[in-house]
Amino acid sequence: MHLEWIKVTGGICAYGDTGRPVKVPTLLWTRTPLAYGHLPSDQAGLGGRYPVTEISHAEAIQIAGRLGGRLPCSVEWEWMAAGAGRRRWPWGAAPWQPAFANLRDSLHDTVTPVDTHPAGATPEGILDVAGNVWEWTASTAMSDGVVIRGGSFASSPLYAQCTFLNAAPGELRSRGIGMRVVREL
Repeated sequence: MHLEWIKVTGGICAYGDTGRPVKVPTLLWTRTPLAYGHLPSDQAGLGGRYPVTEISHAEAIQIAGRLGGRLPCSVEWEWMAAGAGRRRWPWGAAPWQPAFANLRDSLHDTVTPVDTHPAGATPEGILDVAGNVWEWTASTAMSDGVVIRGGSFASSPLYAQCTFLNAAPGELRSRGIGMRVVREL
């Protein structure tokens, strides 16, 4: 499976619920969360288009480095998801519906292939930003936690909004947490 990179032009992100201005660089983003088919170890194609999950934060950092990138920080993730216009959802203003993202009540009850919801893409074409799996970031939270973004297949739509952030212990290995890789230009 070919790993696609999409350029997201940087700018000033009105970060978080308070809209604090933070400068974000132009970055290349993986079009989807990392899937097993993107990894050299999946030569037989066993994982295919399903997101890489059940990895700790440290393992996600290592994998990103092997792919020539890194994990995004939380503000970079929010800028990619919400854009300069501060979209409520990665796809825009329309309320969530099952065609946009794999969230609770979308009848999947588990992860889906990373390209299953093209209607939920950002204007730049980045897929699965909301739902399916939370995404590890490079940002830390209180009590040795790590910020995760985007919600998962078990999350309510509220958790998939662009400004919502959560945290998880860095050593957690969950079927509901994956990763996305960025590269600096």
